[in-house]
Amino acid sequence: MRPLQPLFQSSVSALSKVLSTHGHSIKLGTISDVYAANIILNGYTRCRELPIAHKVFDEMPHRDTVSWNTLIAGHVNCGKFESAWEVLIDMRRGGMGIDGYTFGSVLKGVACAVRLDLGEQLHSMILKMGLLENVYCGSALLDMYAKSERVWDAFLVLQHMPEPNSVSWNALISGFSKNKDREMAFWLLGCMESECVKPDDGTFAPLLTLLDGPNFYKQTVQIHAKTVKHGLESKNTVCNAMITSYSECGSIGDAKKVFDGSFLTQDIVTWNSMLAAYLVHSEEDSAFKLFILMQQVGFEPDIYTYTSMISACFEQSQKSLGICLHGLVIKRGLEISVPISNALIAVYLKSNNRSMEEALRIFESIESKDRVSWNTILTGYSQFGLSEDTLNLFALMRYLLVEIDHYSFSAVLKSCSDLATLQLGQEVHALALKTGFESNEFVAGSLIFMYAKCGIIEDARKSFEETQQDSSVTWNSIIFGYAQHGLGHDALDLFRLMIARKVKPDHITFVAVLTACSHTGLVEEGENFLQSMDRDYGIPLRMEHYACAIDLFGRSGCIDKAKALVESMPFKPDPMVWKTLLGACRTCGDIELASTVASQLLELEPEEHCTYILLSDMYGNLGKWGEKAEIKRLMRERGVRKVPGWSWIEVQNEVHAFNAEDHSHPHCTDIYFMLGGLMEEIRRLDLVLDANLEALGENFDSCLDCLV
Repeated sequence: MRPLQPLFQSSVSALSKVLSTHGHSIKLGTISDVYAANIILNGYTRCRELPIAHKVFDEMPHRDTVSWNTLIAGHVNCGKFESAWEVLIDMRRGGMGIDGYTFGSVLKGVACAVRLDLGEQLHSMILKMGLLENVYCGSALLDMYAKSERVWDAFLVLQHMPEPNSVSWNALISGFSKNKDREMAFWLLGCMESECVKPDDGTFAPLLTLLDGPNFYKQTVQIHAKTVKHGLESKNTVCNAMITSYSECGSIGDAKKVFDGSFLTQDIVTWNSMLAAYLVHSEEDSAFKLFILMQQVGFEPDIYTYTSMISACFEQSQKSLGICLHGLVIKRGLEISVPISNALIAVYLKSNNRSMEEALRIFESIESKDRVSWNTILTGYSQFGLSEDTLNLFALMRYLLVEIDHYSFSAVLKSCSDLATLQLGQEVHALALKTGFESNEFVAGSLIFMYAKCGIIEDARKSFEETQQDSSVTWNSIIFGYAQHGLGHDALDLFRLMIARKVKPDHITFVAVLTACSHTGLVEEGENFLQSMDRDYGIPLRMEHYACAIDLFGRSGCIDKAKALVESMPFKPDPMVWKTLLGACRTCGDIELASTVASQLLELEPEEHCTYILLSDMYGNLGKWGEKAEIKRLMRERGVRKVPGWSWIEVQNEVHAFNAEDHSHPHCTDIYFMLGGLMEEIRRLDLVLDANLEALGENFDSCLDCLV
């Protein structure tokens, strides 16, 4: 932010000089000279004063190619490509000769505007006029194709250039780098060096973006050595790319060395690159220290800085830091920034469902909500189980013509799954087909899960078969579906098929596999999968894997194994693990261990009603009424209330929710009247069945007497 003031002053100073020169030229009568007029015209275009530049141009008694080129370049540099194109047309109509500089400026505008159709027209003109060998013209043509992602056309242009310079080579290397064609990009570097063209910072920065994994660490070191050899190690673009490359190769230490070595030439991008490196490696404390230091040395954080730091505050322990950053954003007047507001919404939603109100307040305050804003709130509703709110918001998005993408579909399909609203889920499926999102792996996975959750495992399998099966996302969904339907063997067969087809499993895959083992009682298979995760697949065990294994042991009555597994965990158990172990205790009837586990849970989540209810029921089943009464008393003292369970049914595409003895439904009188009639019919059928059974018993006795 600080450099803006001197920049503004220099712009005002430059304009005042041009105005002064213009005035002197009019006074001295030199304005009629083409050379003098071109200088003034160039001055106005550089100051972005296009209306004045046009006035000067129109009043020039004589114009040459330089005059037209200056006006075209001015429009292009101001981002007004259509106006530049119109000037070019006027230039040709006036019979003025077009040279390499003309094509260079217009092609630059074509690249920025992504008008490949016009670029191809210019290419034809260049060939017709024999200007392809012009270095300036050829470089601009090559750059246009490279930026339009037509890299092989750009490569052909390079081959026809007699002596391509570093700008041409860099444009081509950058184009192939953006296409992730690592082999071709580095081959071009070799060709460039063999042609004795000296690489510069524009050469190495794009190449470093391709070195984004631990297996590229040695190449990163080699490129680093080349930059030092060519004296480019202090260039900002090289330093920034080097920090990111070392970070993505797994060496945060080398990234820090590059950062420290660039102290004299650092810019805001350098600091942001180092912040991102710390956050990628989960070193949030170091990132926050660096965030404070950058301000102490005079660098004002930008939007990228704030969004990165805010997004790092997802853990509950960092919630206070997120609130502090929110206050800082307000203090700096940046709350109007949509990306920053979106990041704040995501942080509040990640904290807990009690922060939903604050997230909604920020959402409502955004004047120009973008797609991310809507999807973040939609996903928040879905994750907190506010399924009806999710469906209502999705309907509002459709009404307001907000662009729907795969995030939107995934969130609304999850809510359809939670509500088991099959008909509505099918309608969303039809909309996904209509908009072409059914092939997206996340939408496909959500569709599979939705059909499985609604009890239609056949349709879930059909959705799976109709989508691409090269991603773990869809495989995870179908394995989960079979697991939750108690079809554990089928789920494990799918896992083996997934491995046979060389689809790489992830940590979610093993949650699904362990769930399948748990729901089918496959203890030995589950233990084998647990041991093979890190050993055979390089996937370290997470909290959810331990919870699944504990559930597996608990369902099978192996409470000692479950307890031993918790004690062997390399990290402190979270509430999910303790709840699973408590459930295992109830299954096995181990009240002593249950009491110990419950004390841990009551300390971690004193407001969670499930722990109290579960422990109370276990005491009641064992006839320990004193202990049961103590739990009830503790609930009253802490103000904990049992949250009633809800059931729902979908009738004619409308969801009706209810709980025990509920009278909130507008048609409850009719419902209870119908229910009473059904109960009477059931009692009548019971009497008839009892009478038939009694008669059958008498007939059986008579038959026995006859036989005797």
